[in-house]
Amino acid sequence: MKNKQDVRIAVLGLGHVGLPTALGMAEVGWTVIGADEYRDKAERIQSGDPTFYEPGLEELLKKHLDSGRFIVRKDVASAVKDSNVIFVCVGTPQKDDGAADLSHMEKVARTIAPNLNEYKVIIEKSTTPVQTAGRLKQSIIRYAAARSNGNGGSVDFDVAVNPEFLREGTAIYDVFNPDRIVIGVESEPAAKMMMDVYRPLVERIGKSMDSTIIVTDINAAEIIKHGSNAFLSMKISFANMVADLCEATGANIQDVTRGIGMDPRIGPRFLNAGIGYGGYCFPKDIRAFTYVASEHGVDFSLLREVEKINNARVGKFAAKVRQALWVVKGKNIAVWGLAFKPGTDDTREAPALAVVRALIEEGAHLRLHDPQANKEAMRDIPANPPSVVYCDSAEDAAAGADAVVLLTEWKDYLGVDLAKLRPAMEVPLIIDGRNLFDPAKVRGAGFEYYSVGRP
Repeated sequence: MKNKQDVRIAVLGLGHVGLPTALGMAEVGWTVIGADEYRDKAERIQSGDPTFYEPGLEELLKKHLDSGRFIVRKDVASAVKDSNVIFVCVGTPQKDDGAADLSHMEKVARTIAPNLNEYKVIIEKSTTPVQTAGRLKQSIIRYAAARSNGNGGSVDFDVAVNPEFLREGTAIYDVFNPDRIVIGVESEPAAKMMMDVYRPLVERIGKSMDSTIIVTDINAAEIIKHGSNAFLSMKISFANMVADLCEATGANIQDVTRGIGMDPRIGPRFLNAGIGYGGYCFPKDIRAFTYVASEHGVDFSLLREVEKINNARVGKFAAKVRQALWVVKGKNIAVWGLAFKPGTDDTREAPALAVVRALIEEGAHLRLHDPQANKEAMRDIPANPPSVVYCDSAEDAAAGADAVVLLTEWKDYLGVDLAKLRPAMEVPLIIDGRNLFDPAKVRGAGFEYYSVGRP
């Protein structure tokens, strides 16, 4: 293995992927320079504030700011110059046509190009359409040549692809417990450098390099990431499609998906029926994957149907609320859960917020609560009494309510004492959009209860 001083890591972009990645590398022993083009964000992180909620993240950040193994820079160029392994973790948001906006990637290329002072491996960790790494390499070469006024000179670097498989809410766990590490490379030196970088992590978890690391070409690595997210999205939409049939026929979706998921070829995960998938990754990635396929003349109509099913979930659930309440206008409704999933404060493309908007349009008065995401949700749906009030507890939100609508499956809500909650509500009614509760227990506590795909 290389000496520690021969591997100098920089992480460009300190968001939901970059910061856990940087801290994970610091935890296994590397010294890591973190840099972000947004100076305010870099300053907050430098002060010990990770800028977003992720269990265990703040503690790990403070640990390695104190240890000196994580150094925050506000100057991205200096981070590039002082490293020889560069993880690119910038955003790839969606354009109106579904294509990925790769302007941040191109900006990174222009920053790296004039700072190629030694051999560097530039690792694309952001989720990008296939052939993006090739374009990143082309841009670096182009701007490096322009910098040298066309006089040639050695442009000594490799581009690699190392997709992230971090789940928001469990990102720190996932960093240290990878089910696989995918490395797309074009050269032996790049492959060796990547192996050196990941060896301490693989040794830490007690696995072999061969059983953990998959080495591919750069295009295959990019497709693996998009393909993984598309397949998981497809499982969720499949479960929701079958849930509709269960509701129509009186079957129990949880019995059905348990029976399906016990097949080892399928597995039980991501077969939970509810109000659909959301967040920054799945919606964006499935559209980008479909778009790039169409650019190459490949029919991805299957994925368009997956998205169509998912987009219909909010309307179907709003209809369920309407059916339970009869008249929504003027009703006081408690909403439990605003983040797109538990364990995070991220509300980007959260189905919960789409349901909230639908209820507001119908004239409901809402009392909203989320264990972590109230502040984030308020940016999209400001407090506006009496239409929208944010509450500090689930119990406070439900006080005097005509119904509780559960939209994010935080385990915190299982701790609510329903026996005490019942007399505090105007009507003891729960409409569960995530099938979090046991129907028998809720009804046993005196509540009227509705869920998704269950009798």
